[in-house]
Amino acid sequence: MLVEKPKWKARFTQILGEKDYKEFMKCNNEWLRRSIRINTLKITSEELKKRLPEWKFTKVPWCEIGFFMEHKKGERLDIGNTTEFQLGYYYGQEAASMIPPLVLNPKQNDIVLDMCAAPGSKTTQMAAMMENKGVLVANDVKGSRLASLGINLQRMGITNTIVTLMQGHWFRQPRFNKILLDAPCSGTGNVRKSPKIMLIWNPNGIKRLAGQQKSLINAAFNSLKKGGILVYSTCSIEPDENEGVIDFLLGKHETAKLMEIKLNLKRADPILEFEGKKYNSEVKKCLRIWPQTNNTGGFFVTKIKKV
Repeated sequence: MLVEKPKWKARFTQILGEKDYKEFMKCNNEWLRRSIRINTLKITSEELKKRLPEWKFTKVPWCEIGFFMEHKKGERLDIGNTTEFQLGYYYGQEAASMIPPLVLNPKQNDIVLDMCAAPGSKTTQMAAMMENKGVLVANDVKGSRLASLGINLQRMGITNTIVTLMQGHWFRQPRFNKILLDAPCSGTGNVRKSPKIMLIWNPNGIKRLAGQQKSLINAAFNSLKKGGILVYSTCSIEPDENEGVIDFLLGKHETAKLMEIKLNLKRADPILEFEGKKYNSEVKKCLRIWPQTNNTGGFFVTKIKKV
């Protein structure tokens, strides 16, 4: 049972209300369902199912190649400990994490930037969507994180990707027609996966992260060609890191236009006002997912066009 900080309870009760907060914490006290994404560069869904007959595959509603995994005899949880995993036939990826690449929808002839790429779940997903064609720049700020990214790119058979090591806000030239900014965040949507997140959470840290996220999204938008698409996402459920960042972008760039996101999933209402600040009404187009919404991790996704 998770130990709730008084400030944590007060904050999310303020956002959700008493009833929904109880559902939120009930869900956070349950194990997160294991899920995978099949690597279509190497294998089909049917072929993988034949190779893993002891596992039950339940399709993720919003992703054709995503599956919740359960051992048929209940003897194993280690879906990442198979020969097929080592061969790069699939990636162990949280179901909600599959959403941002689906929203960005990169194609074979696109020039794409994954601004904060490591360890590579979304990078490898986008490369497969592009069928290893086009150009995909996978950037991160720490060499240690690029090590895991490089390993995953090799394991999954990715060949259209250039790996770079630099601060995200150093990108300035409008050279990309699609950009994914899966921003560094507090991870408050991932308490089910990592309970320590709630223990180290503090509001001051959220404000600091929000400042970094605003700097990154501004750089990402400046790096986008006219008519290009930017997807901003976090695994945070904090308004400051989500709707607040999008409100900042809309206030800074008149050419930023939010687009509707249409996927087969349940969605929660975006936060239109928080702690006395009213956000731009366009944030109603953002996709907010609480852990209890689809029995996943919490996530936030926004699709932005440079008009």
